[in-house]
Amino acid sequence: MTRLACGLLAAAPLAMASAATAASAAKVETGSFGGMVWTAQSYIVGMTPTAAGAGPRFPGPGDDPIFHAAPAQYSGVVSLIMDYGGGSLFICTGSLIGARTILTAAHCVSDGAGTANPLVTTAYFNENLAPDVRSPFNPTAVAITVDTYHVNPLYTGNVIDHNDIAILTLSADAPAFAQIYDIDLDATSLRGVDFNVAGFGNRSLNGGCGPLPGCASGGATGGTTGFIRQGDNMFDFRFGDPIFAGAWAPVVGPASRTDFSYVSDFDNGLAANDTTCLTSQASNILGSGNLTFCDLGVGAREVGVAGGDSGGPQFAGGKIVSVTSYGLTFGTTFGDCRSGLQSSCGEFSGYAPLYASRDWIRSVIGGGGVIPEPGTWAMLIAGFGLVGAMARRRRETAVTA
Repeated sequence: MTRLACGLLAAAPLAMASAATAASAAKVETGSFGGMVWTAQSYIVGMTPTAAGAGPRFPGPGDDPIFHAAPAQYSGVVSLIMDYGGGSLFICTGSLIGARTILTAAHCVSDGAGTANPLVTTAYFNENLAPDVRSPFNPTAVAITVDTYHVNPLYTGNVIDHNDIAILTLSADAPAFAQIYDIDLDATSLRGVDFNVAGFGNRSLNGGCGPLPGCASGGATGGTTGFIRQGDNMFDFRFGDPIFAGAWAPVVGPASRTDFSYVSDFDNGLAANDTTCLTSQASNILGSGNLTFCDLGVGAREVGVAGGDSGGPQFAGGKIVSVTSYGLTFGTTFGDCRSGLQSSCGEFSGYAPLYASRDWIRSVIGGGGVIPEPGTWAMLIAGFGLVGAMARRRRETAVTA
């Protein structure tokens, strides 16, 4: 079996024909504990290619149609272009959850609660978007700027942070053709839940790789951003799952920001690349022989995330349950198909679940799912203490199609 890997890097500078390409300012964090060494970065890439191109389809540079997105179903999933100044533009993904309300990742618009937002953020709505048509800057797209930024006040700016959620208020209503999605704030756990993920991030030319020739080049390298893709996966566990009895905190960071961070691995059907299984069997986690999290994936539509997919939705039961937050590798020792972090098989995708931030989300959108007027919002946040940030942005350089 093969699974689609979605490698979600942070927002990336978009090289425009009329503007110089900015150097990447992608935020990367590393750590080690008990023989486990990891790299995390804020990152839909498939085992078969998700980028447009000629065949052969498997393997090769061609585009597998199983990852194309039905226009009506995903009409409320938007590309977000952030302008931080200095000639650089950055791309993320967002979802429409109200007539003027976009859900995305906090790291797309903030270095941590209380830090500066982009100078301008624009959401691009596209009707009947074809898989070979780029969303941002498309002359047929409806472009609406963001009026107000609401960043989870507990968001620290760290790569692995379950508070990595932001809600944006648009300056005008979204077009009538755009679907408004329901969100699930009533979940108590996502472990073992199947989901569908969508995003405008970096596409792969040759898939996530695995039991195929040429796997040395698998992953999201060589793809381009701005073309919507979708696929499936399963939430394997959260780092604070009671079964681990706190074992993950010394590895990935304090429970206050990592406990509710969910991960899905990018399986290719081989036990040698089953990262969830291999990491959970580490001596400082559950120990060798524990098979609780061993599986070979959901099949050919499995995905992970890549740069530009940040902030994109995970749908379960018809509702959005989390947003794309980061990519994570523990190296080839624990199943990564390739050394380094590039959305190849054997890597984790990380997600910020909505239910862990339900009180804050409800305070922002209100009971009816509508952003309150600015004066009301000011009163709502009066009781929150804004957390200081690590002022390092998680972004990835993107190229034009």
